[in-house]
Amino acid sequence: MEQSVEAMSAIPGRMNEGWNAGDAAAFLADLAEDAEMVDFEGTIHKGRDEMVAFHQPMFDTVLKGTRLVRGDVPFARIVRPGWGVVHARMAMLMPGEEQPPPHRSFLQLFAMVWQNDRWEVATLQNSRLVSLETAGTLESLAAK
Repeated sequence: MEQSVEAMSAIPGRMNEGWNAGDAAAFLADLAEDAEMVDFEGTIHKGRDEMVAFHQPMFDTVLKGTRLVRGDVPFARIVRPGWGVVHARMAMLMPGEEQPPPHRSFLQLFAMVWQNDRWEVATLQNSRLVSLETAGTLESLAAK
């Protein structure tokens, strides 16, 4: 394998496939062994094995049947040999939904490192996309 932008850009799609299969090991297979992930609520997860142990029970219960859709990579680049960044977007469908609501759209920032003869995710930041209108509504509700 070579250090290409295309190889880095394929990782979010493989992660989405793992999520959609309800398979935490497949979902997190491209993360480095010592990777860190910040979920959309701000919780920091450390280590691929610990993340698999955290996610699989959720895939088996509260996230069962959820699917990630509308996945795309609007930006990816190799910063210098062995280091890269990827931005990916997606939305989440709950079981039975045809279209995801706007509040279930996400943007991810991946910091990639070339090791073990492949790109691996060193750090992943997952952020919920919220419009200014929605943010204002949430602030108004919180002020009550």
